Amino acid sequence: MIRKTSVGNGSESAWFRSSYSSSGDGNDCVEVASAPGAVRVRDSKDCQGPRLSFTAGAWEGFVSYVCGS
Repeated sequence: MIRKTSVGNGSESAWFRSSYSSSGDGNDCVEVASAPGAVRVRDSKDCQGPRLSFTAGAWEGFVSYVCGS
């Protein structure tokens, strides 16, 4: 996985995007950011739009399920 970082203003978290989630134009994917006690998820095409927040344990369970670990 290659991480691509995007940061808005200085008060925002660093958002990471996997190169594997690109559809070719580089914008069709989700981005994740780590926050104290949470993992945040947003749509890379609408960075100012809605965001989801998961506990670290819930995110770990999701990733394990998706990746088949």
